[in-house]
Amino acid sequence: MVATPIGNIDDISLRARTVLGAAELIAAEDTRHTGKLLSRLGIAGKLLSCHEHNEVARVPQILECLKSGKDVALVSDAGTPLLSDPGFRLLQAVVAAGIAVSPIPGCSAAIAALSVAALPTDRVLFEGFLPASAGKRKARLTELADRAETLVLYESVHRIQATLKAVADVFGQDRAVVAAREMTKLHETLYRGTVAEVLGQIEVDAGSSKGEYTLVIAGAERVDVSALELDRVLTVLLGYLGVRQSADAAARILDVKKRTAYQRALELRESTDDQF
Repeated sequence: MVATPIGNIDDISLRARTVLGAAELIAAEDTRHTGKLLSRLGIAGKLLSCHEHNEVARVPQILECLKSGKDVALVSDAGTPLLSDPGFRLLQAVVAAGIAVSPIPGCSAAIAALSVAALPTDRVLFEGFLPASAGKRKARLTELADRAETLVLYESVHRIQATLKAVADVFGQDRAVVAAREMTKLHETLYRGTVAEVLGQIEVDAGSSKGEYTLVIAGAERVDVSALELDRVLTVLLGYLGVRQSADAAARILDVKKRTAYQRALELRESTDDQF
């Protein structure tokens, strides 16, 4: 599984060069694209197309080559194979056949964007491409709206504005986002800010209509579960007891400070009284 450059050819690793040069067969998402890469690297490899439409049909041929003791390299058009690229069915078949698989790590648009986004990376959710239809896209974003992890999306230049508008509608216009375009290439551009600000930057940038996008979106603000639980318990208790008794009972049940429980009980009682 060979990672290839996402733009700048100098990002190819020495090990990737060696593996591609020694492989008996190179299974490529697009043989024309990979052929140009190999030509620039001075490698005359034997190419075989392996994309989403013919991947299953290619499995027997590739397995036959592997079982004869030869090495096969799998590459996508750019970046690390299988990350929103074909190859999963082939990999499953190879593993099921008991054949050794080795990763030749390198470029990944998702990791590259995360490394410069200046958003939290302790917990990350890689979503890849959202559905193309507006309805399904909004539905999926709704499912992701409350996730606390930093979200990574891929998007085409043709849908980037529609996707950002959908994100603004579902996540809110103030959610922090970074849109990375043409990473590692001559016209590499990072748009930073709120969703509304980034959308505005892209709308006025004449160069924004070229290249593929990687979106890094801040996760939803983490909600203190203990605070939610305190409210739930106090709401029930206040239906039967006074403020202080409810606070004392909630503090014992949830092992929180009495002062904290009492202050919150007062707020909940006042908000309830204000409704009448």
